[in-house]
Amino acid sequence: MERQNLSVRLFNRRFTRLTLGYSKKFEYLMHSINLMLFHFNFIKLHAAHGKTPAMAAGLTNKVWSFEDCLLTPD
Repeated sequence: MERQNLSVRLFNRRFTRLTLGYSKKFEYLMHSINLMLFHFNFIKLHAAHGKTPAMAAGLTNKVWSFEDCLLTPD
């Protein structure tokens, strides 16, 4: 859990103290969190097993990109 908290704080500067990267609206904060989770689970290859967590869980068979996220229908 501590490692996940560190990853959230480092990837998303909105969670660090004394920063100018704050969200003026709660909606913007939620979008930022969703992008961070998408990157962590579908784009970033993890060194422990050389896959993304989504690939390890069997949800996908490829490493996604942000373009894939934008082009995928809801």
